[in-house]
Formats: sequence, structure tokens, C-alpha cells
Amino acid sequence: MKIAVVGCGAMGSVYASVLALAGHEVLAVDRWQAHVDAINRHGLRLEGPTGDRTVPMRAVLVAPKEPVELVILAVKAADVAQAATSALPLIGPDTRVLTIQNGIGSADTVSAVVGADRLMVGVASAFGASLQGPGHARHNAMQVVRFGAYATLAADRVAAVAQVWTAAGFDARAESDIAVIQWEKLICNAAYSAPCALMGMTVGAVMEDEYMGPVSRAAATEAWQVAKALGVKITVEDPVAHARAFGAQVFKAKPSALQDHEAGRASEIDIINGAVPRYGARVGVATPVNSTLVSLVKARERSWVR
Repeated sequence: MKIAVVGCGAMGSVYASVLALAGHEVLAVDRWQAHVDAINRHGLRLEGPTGDRTVPMRAVLVAPKEPVELVILAVKAADVAQAATSALPLIGPDTRVLTIQNGIGSADTVSAVVGADRLMVGVASAFGASLQGPGHARHNAMQVVRFGAYATLAADRVAAVAQVWTAAGFDARAESDIAVIQWEKLICNAAYSAPCALMGMTVGAVMEDEYMGPVSRAAATEAWQVAKALGVKITVEDPVAHARAFGAQVFKAKPSALQDHEAGRASEIDIINGAVPRYGARVGVATPVNSTLVSLVKARERSWVR
């Protein structure tokens, strides 16, 4: 399959490397000149539990007019509009577009650019990916990836993409209702993203803290209440137990929002904790905890983000 990965940061580099190692023709599109040069010169190196391998790959700064079968948008939420627009030369009549971001809401932005009928939404969990330098990424585990149609894309076309990822070594599966997966993940992310970022604490530290623990649990509960009010068919019956079970699996981890703050970057808080009050307002569910957490994060980010 001809695949273009738009946004070869940490996660994008993992996707591109693993899919290329599986024999697919992968084009890496990224705005970091040194990264693109290193990939073209030496290939894209990927370290992880399965080994340390370098795969030859073509990389470009600007997407060429060269339609592919699958476009993967692996950028942060703030960059999805630009990434989707930059990917238009790669899109032909039969191209499927897969967008993979944290939180909820980015796919709406992508749909407005590329069209709803070709769009898939991906939910990825717990890769622990990082860039070690130009042309060099590492990850901690090949964890779960779930796919679903954003709107009207046929189920067999979604399943075919999921099978490509499964054959490459991912734990991948097509879902009939991707919103369920998104909201079940958001309950966990709401519990830890803003609290960890604000306090500079790991997931486990927040989970067990006498002061932040109750805040974390309240944020998860609000997200669960909003999902239920929206009519999302989540299977979670106890949001606190659900969030704690997740936290126990990633006890020492730093959520992406905390990593962003440590690097002096704005986080994706608007589509994580910020999604809870946004959707809550639509169904009349009050979300004071998440609303307050978002305001605090934004006030903190204002001091270094211009």
C-alpha cells in the first residue's frame, strides 16, 4: 500500500517505521528540515522492545502532487487544519484519510478540509514514543490502535486499513462506533492530563495524592456524565475505577500535557479536559472541575506561549 504519514514526530515516526518495515511504500512528510534530511540520508531509525532497526524511506518538507492510498495525519490538535490542507495533493478519488490525535474534536476540523466520506478516526494508546534526534525515534510498546469511520466510509474499507496495521504488528481493530473508544479514553485522559500538567506530577502521583486524587476522580466522573448524556454507548459503569485501572498501567508516566509544559509548549488541553465542558454545554451537564482545570492550564501556558 502507498502510505503518506503527515507529521513524523514521535508517534508519526513509529507509524511510518513499522508500516515501512512491513513492506509498504511510505512517504514521510514533516516540517523539520534536519529530520527530513536525516531520513533521506540514512533512513528512519526506530528503537523499541522489538529491536533497533533503520528503514529506508523517502521524506519531504512539502507533500508532492502524488496521490496515495492512505494518508495518516499524526500531528497535534493545533496543527490538524494546516496538516490536512498540506495533505490535499496526496489525496485522490480513492484515498482514505486517517487522523490520530488525543482527545475529541480534531476530526471535525479534518473533515471540513478533506471531506467526511473518506475520513477515519484513530485512537492510539500507550506507545510511550519519543524522538531521540533527527531521523531517530523510540517507543516503549506496540499497544492498542482502534479505527472507525468518521461518517459514511464503508466498514470494509475501515477494516482493510485496520488489517494493514495488524499485519505490521500493531494491536489494531476496526470499531463500528469509534465514539465509544474515544470517550472511554477521554475519561482517563481527563483524570490525569490537566492535574499532572499543573502539578508536575506523574499519573501515579496524582492518583494517590490526598489533594489531587479527588480532583482527578471528579474530572473523570464529569467526562463520564457527559458521555452518558450524549448517548454514547460506553461500557464503563464506574468512571473512577476505570480511570484508576488505567492509571495503574501507566503509573510512572507523564501525560503529553505535562511533557508539553516541561518543554515550554502549549498543550492539547482544549481537546482533552476542554472537550468535557464543550460537549457538556450541549447536553446541559455542568462540568465545574474540568472547566476550572482548563482555565488554570491556560493561565499557566500564557506565561510562556505567545
